Amino acid sequence: MARIAFILLCHKDPKGVIAQARRLAASGDYVSIHFDARANPRDYEQIRGALGGNPSVTFVQRRWKCGWGEWSLVAATLEAVRAAIVAFPQATHFYMLSGDCMPIKSAEYAHAFLDAEDCDYIESFDFFESGWIKTGFKEERLIYRHWFNERTQKWLFYTSYNLQKRFGLTRKVPADIQVMIGSQWWCLRRQTVEKVLEFCANRPDVMRFFATTWIPDETFFQTIVPHVVPGKEIRARTLTYLIFTDYGMPVTFYNDHYDLLMGQNYLFARKISPEAIRLRERLGALWTAKDVHFPISNEATGLFRFLTGRGRVGRRFGQRFWEAEGSLGRSNTLLLLASKKWHVAKRLTASIRQHTKIPAVDFAFNELEAGLPDLGGVETTVEKRHRHRRALIRLLFQHFESNRLILCLDPSELYLIQDLTSDKADTRVLMIDSQFDDDYLRGHIARVGLAGAETAPGVVDRLLPLVRADLEHEAERLRDMEFAAFHAIAPWRSAEENAAQLARFLEVPARTALMLARTPDLFSD
Repeated sequence: MARIAFILLCHKDPKGVIAQARRLAASGDYVSIHFDARANPRDYEQIRGALGGNPSVTFVQRRWKCGWGEWSLVAATLEAVRAAIVAFPQATHFYMLSGDCMPIKSAEYAHAFLDAEDCDYIESFDFFESGWIKTGFKEERLIYRHWFNERTQKWLFYTSYNLQKRFGLTRKVPADIQVMIGSQWWCLRRQTVEKVLEFCANRPDVMRFFATTWIPDETFFQTIVPHVVPGKEIRARTLTYLIFTDYGMPVTFYNDHYDLLMGQNYLFARKISPEAIRLRERLGALWTAKDVHFPISNEATGLFRFLTGRGRVGRRFGQRFWEAEGSLGRSNTLLLLASKKWHVAKRLTASIRQHTKIPAVDFAFNELEAGLPDLGGVETTVEKRHRHRRALIRLLFQHFESNRLILCLDPSELYLIQDLTSDKADTRVLMIDSQFDDDYLRGHIARVGLAGAETAPGVVDRLLPLVRADLEHEAERLRDMEFAAFHAIAPWRSAEENAAQLARFLEVPARTALMLARTPDLFSD
């Protein structure tokens, strides 16, 4: 059976650390503690006094003063790993934790999970190709030397960087190393940890290299593990659940998140609020529980995105200068087709392309595969299309050699519709009203990740009225904008009524509009 040595890095909350270590050790597992040397000495003395006599707990021989983005975090981790290797010869797995992590499964479940497959769990993605780094320094993390802390020694950090950049003082990555990147929360087998420590002892050149990289806790183990272990034995994921906000900060969990956390396909979660006393008590008791069934649904991340997005009307940030510059042209007519049911909009645009000469583009701002022509690279990603939306649309007008263009949009993209209707171009909006039965809503909930295959039916049923109201609210918000040229078609209207709306929207003859309105199975699900 798997027995876990937890590598616990912490710097505060001595009572919480003591409780956490005792809880983890009570299940027959082990804990190796590194308590930051910068922290209050009395806190460390309190921890040593409470846990020093516990045979399942060990402490590092050397404590490091740790700083965010520094090598010290990796060095502290290695100290705790070395201590655990010596103190706990029966440990089969080594699991990286922080002081604000809590279990969201039982020890019984965790041991069975690790026994089920002989592998390591660590995020490990190509540093240069994966796109894991969203903003800021990328290759600069590696090719320049970083001796100072970016947060506490900002002037020294950037002065050192700028001088190296000015004089071209770059360096190369060790030739036989492919740098990888990922989350610092990993779980490794004993043989893997031993190979990593052996590598550290035999490759001082690599150690020197990483010691002056920036944020090495996201690259060191992530690089060394796939260097010493076959790829087929690595699962590029973490077993610790966390969500990041739009601002790059980890989401904090509170008392009412218990059921949600239990349903995620992870063993631990961070960050648990220090004030969430009831949640901490329940999760603490969960670790030692027996015969608990965990229905895995994995909907927490999707629910978080959905619920935090509800209620946002318009954009949170002011318009960027690159979004405002440039007009689509006074002589051009942009026809915006807003539909929640994308397949219905696509049937209509296909019919428009068949019966008229008006070029029609599907959901270019929502789907990568939107059938766009080669526009010089601006079309290659959805993110880039959003960033250069007006340039994209101007290029489409030019490509089709037309002064009219149909563009499909999701009604949730209200800010985008507002932006485009404010242009000097003649912009019109056609909304395709929809009816949302329960089957459609269940499919929508699954498509957007609000529920998984294992989510209990009762959970989905409770979401149905909330999601239905949200979709209906999107349509109402669109109507409330009172656009100068707003039209709507609906499945409950006759073909003649819909044709009248289409004729005005597209400026096509009534006969053509009626053919479009009679498009076979136009509104069918």
